[in-house]
Amino acid sequence: MRTIPKYGYKIKGLFISGLKRKIFSFTNVFLPFKIIISLLQSISIILFNKPDFVIGTGGYASFPIVFVSTFFRIPTLIQEQNSLPGIANKFLSKYVKYISVSYNKMERFFPSEKLFYTGNPVRKSITNKININEAKKSLNIDNSRMVLTVLGGSLGSKKINELVSNNLDYIKSKDIVLIWQCGKSYYDLYKDQLSEDIIIYDFISDIDTVYYCSDIIVARSGALTLSELAIVEKPSILIPSPNVAEDHQYHNAKAISDLDAAICLVEEEADLLFKNKLDMLIKDKEYRRVISSNISKLARPDASIKIVNKIKNHLSYE
Repeated sequence: MRTIPKYGYKIKGLFISGLKRKIFSFTNVFLPFKIIISLLQSISIILFNKPDFVIGTGGYASFPIVFVSTFFRIPTLIQEQNSLPGIANKFLSKYVKYISVSYNKMERFFPSEKLFYTGNPVRKSITNKININEAKKSLNIDNSRMVLTVLGGSLGSKKINELVSNNLDYIKSKDIVLIWQCGKSYYDLYKDQLSEDIIIYDFISDIDTVYYCSDIIVARSGALTLSELAIVEKPSILIPSPNVAEDHQYHNAKAISDLDAAICLVEEEADLLFKNKLDMLIKDKEYRRVISSNISKLARPDASIKIVNKIKNHLSYE
């Protein structure tokens, strides 16, 4: 919310929330009213701003504005970032002009004539490759040391943090440098583990350098995380969050692991299998090379350019 305005763009909020998947949720009672209000807000935004083109990136927040735009016959594009589409994008696919996707075989869910494959846009800075030794040097890490990076998101992941904490003795025994982003919610709990070989962050601002200095990465499997892992070509253990709509993180991780481009480890199995999977990656340099090579084939550094070109080409023909 702070970054976008710095570039001269305004943010307009909509009174909308997602559908709770519980059998009964009190908040769902108000959902029809929120949808009506958000649609009226969207009509006001469209009439006031008169956009030439509208883009939606999925989720409940993009539904009202994209749907209203199609009603006003404004050309629209939705981007599906995950391997399993959400409710909003599946509904909107009937009405929008173009659908940008990041996985193959998405015609199972969307009209094939609207699809074009782009991958997910990533930050430009991450496409500037950094040699692993240079990245380690910039973080004062000896080039000969293996670096294990653990990423749990800005707030942190309770399960991933527990896995790391429970296996710290093993990690120390392997003479590994651990970069552990435990999240703001958990930093006070784990900060006492800080040492020369255990670097703990609540939040990592220079994530690009950390990515490139890593030999192995443990992370969730959100769409943008996977796109970044493909760009930096790193072997990873993916632990999908179970607390997301349509369980899309699991489906993302499964799609990647089926290509032998990462290891997928669901939370229910993590306590039993995490150490074994990590040990396999640490010991088997050739396997690390193979999955790094496989995930690199999924990298799409030009995704943003493809989407922008599609929009520019459409507008130039109008």
